[in-house]
Amino acid sequence: MSIFIGAGTALVTPFCDKGIDYSAFETLIEYQIEGGIDALIVCGTTGESSTMTKEEDLSAIDFVVKQAAGRVPVIAGTGSNNTQTAIDTSKEAADLGVDALLVVTPYYNKCTDAGLVRHFHAIADATDRPIIVYNVPGRTTVNIKPSVMKQIAAHDNIAAVKEASANISQIAETARICDGLDVYSGNDDHIVPVLSLGGKGVISVVSNVVPQMTHDLVESYLSGDTARALELQFLLNPLVNALFSEVNPIPVKKAMNMIGINVGLPRMPLLEMSADKAVLLERELIALGFEIV
Repeated sequence: MSIFIGAGTALVTPFCDKGIDYSAFETLIEYQIEGGIDALIVCGTTGESSTMTKEEDLSAIDFVVKQAAGRVPVIAGTGSNNTQTAIDTSKEAADLGVDALLVVTPYYNKCTDAGLVRHFHAIADATDRPIIVYNVPGRTTVNIKPSVMKQIAAHDNIAAVKEASANISQIAETARICDGLDVYSGNDDHIVPVLSLGGKGVISVVSNVVPQMTHDLVESYLSGDTARALELQFLLNPLVNALFSEVNPIPVKKAMNMIGINVGLPRMPLLEMSADKAVLLERELIALGFEIV
């Protein structure tokens, strides 16, 4: 059974001077669920987990699990380039009640293909939660080739892959040879292409801003209304482009603040969005009917 089908939001983490802003986090989570989102992903790249302490990570995961209260699946980012750290964090997240784990490829130390298989299987051996492998070579410099993904997916606990390679040919080959592996788009501008290859949905940045539209896009495609899905993809793409005009999550945090959900600033070394790019972002939000506050 799939972990989720549809649109899952890679949540931003609201920050304030004291740390995590849980009041804003509650507002964001309720905005997502009321907007029809199908899953929540906490402590991923968009959530700035790389600048959060271990205590903050676990606190954020615990908060989202409790706030969601079973209404939608909660998936925790627990990856690391240290296999034992990933194992420990995955166990702790499982103890907090998450439905699944999102585990990114090891970064910086750049392991071999055999190392990738061993890494993911070691984590999968250590938990009963299903795992979504996160392939994002633009961030990690490590790419999971389809033949390697097939080896990784041989483990019963490897349920899905979030594919953010932006290589449609590779994604098609992974979908072809990895029977039983769910594929989620990791890029908001490739939702329809990945769905056309049998994908189950998207793990999305843009859905922080427009959860209902992102959900509707996937639902339209999977229900057979491909024309409506394509219409929504084209409608969303200008906003997606604005949200990636600077490194994620700088623009999406700016967008959330602009529409009245105050999630604070990114943490250093990320900075607030530049003024000229913010003007373009504001224009796209207004074009979709948002009032800027």
